[in-house]
Amino acid sequence: MNTVIIRPEGSLQILSQQEAQQLCDRSDQGLNELLRQCALAVLNTGNNEDDGLKLIERHPDFDIQVVSKGRGVQLHLTNPPQIAFVDGELMAGIKEHLFAVVRDLIYTRNDILASGRFDLADTYGITNAIFHQLRNANILKPNTTPDIVVCWGGHAIARHEYEYSKYVGYECGLRELNVCTGCGPGAMKGPMKGAAVGHSKQRHTSPRYIGLTEPGIIAAEAPNAIVNELVILPDIEKRLEAFVRVGHAIVVLPGGAGTMEELLYLLSILLHPDNAQLIFPLVLTGPKESAPYFNAVREFVITTLGETAWQKVTLLIDQPEKTAAHLKTQLQAVREQRKASSDAYYFNWQLKIPSELQHPFIPTHINMAALNLHPNQPSYQLASQLRCAFSGIVAGNVKAQGIRAISEFGPYLLRGDHTIMRAMDKLLATLVEQKRMKLGERPYNPCYRITNN
Repeated sequence: MNTVIIRPEGSLQILSQQEAQQLCDRSDQGLNELLRQCALAVLNTGNNEDDGLKLIERHPDFDIQVVSKGRGVQLHLTNPPQIAFVDGELMAGIKEHLFAVVRDLIYTRNDILASGRFDLADTYGITNAIFHQLRNANILKPNTTPDIVVCWGGHAIARHEYEYSKYVGYECGLRELNVCTGCGPGAMKGPMKGAAVGHSKQRHTSPRYIGLTEPGIIAAEAPNAIVNELVILPDIEKRLEAFVRVGHAIVVLPGGAGTMEELLYLLSILLHPDNAQLIFPLVLTGPKESAPYFNAVREFVITTLGETAWQKVTLLIDQPEKTAAHLKTQLQAVREQRKASSDAYYFNWQLKIPSELQHPFIPTHINMAALNLHPNQPSYQLASQLRCAFSGIVAGNVKAQGIRAISEFGPYLLRGDHTIMRAMDKLLATLVEQKRMKLGERPYNPCYRITNN
């Protein structure tokens, strides 16, 4: 049995005995199993696996314990994956990510969930909790102008799409724009890797590569090695809100069901009447070979949400330089609007996020079947319901709990208006045909079944 001992740095050196016990507690109320899963994902950085359940099953003997000593805290890793080590030493970046896991799990449990400081049933309370968690992770930087570009896209993308995502990141880096992604591989790693080269050429002294994740998906999208600021939010909804509160512009690269979930989440916000005058740049871009993908996305958005929704999007095919130049110009407009309204540059307080986008959607079979996928509602609400549908598909594809539910009860049932369901079926078929749904599974076995009411 191989045991490695590492010592956290900074404030984590002085975890209380209660916090150390929480991290070692294997009961349902304890944090050890969650710590084990998140730590295992971090230690597997670089491994092309997007099945959280398989990752856990492949390392049944891995364990992590937090030991409180007189002079501080030690992390004891038992049988850790060797991919995380070089000449027997844990890589510095992975060690930082591991410390971030400990920091965020403790803060979420004690300061967000158990403290009573935040009303998590209230819209403002949720946003305030996200603000405090980001501040605790030192993500919010005062006295800086808007320069954070959030890049969304799939981890299961073709090589030419990955190279294009690097090119986009490179052009952003040359303009000294910082990058925030879901922190995984593929279109989440490419922009960071490209930006690192662009930043280096400009001798940018404080580049930021922010990775936002959550416990349910971290095993499927382990933080890539370029991330230098990692935050683990409590759930997918708080992760998504953190993206749009911290980011100043969004770039959507080719992806699968998770990317559609993110796009629909943002469209739901931008379609809300209270955000009609807000400047929030949204660019869809990819190489010329990805044009069929974006055509399918465009057709789906227009069919389900209407032309007004698509007008919120700027589509730039095979134009990485123009994409970055457009973002630079738009970010100046964001700065001017924030300045005029006295809103913070580092956290978008003015953005109205509907409450249905803030409360966690649990993709059980009952909840998936109960989604209102009909046009008898405002477009921003329909976008929110469609977002939940794709969220469930992500869970059924890659999250351990979702995979177990599909194995036990069969595919999720999605039902609704004939036109909407036909559009969803067509888009999902395109994602499957283009091999965007799940790494390593050919042919893809759908975790959903679509029907019309």
